[in-house]
Amino acid sequence: MESEKAVEYLNGLIGRTLRIHATDGRMFVGLFKCTDAERNIILANSFEYRLPTTSAIHEAAAKETESWDKTEPKAATVKVNMSSRLIGLIVIPGRHITKIELE
Repeated sequence: MESEKAVEYLNGLIGRTLRIHATDGRMFVGLFKCTDAERNIILANSFEYRLPTTSAIHEAAAKETESWDKTEPKAATVKVNMSSRLIGLIVIPGRHITKIELE
């Protein structure tokens, strides 16, 4: 009975947009197509997102502080965008999945 509910739930997710986080820090967003017994997930029309590198964060912080008045200390938040690229159809190994979100 429990496996029937699980299959029904997964069938309801087919064609929905999932956000999947991987152990290496990458995130994949795409349409859920299927899964298997090893928890591998296949996404279609997917994009890969990567966190900015440490050097990119330092460069953005340096640019932000160049415009400051040096006599007045202040705290700031630096915004650095994630890099992304179109992947298309992708298989994400289940052993590398840390979190799955439904959009």
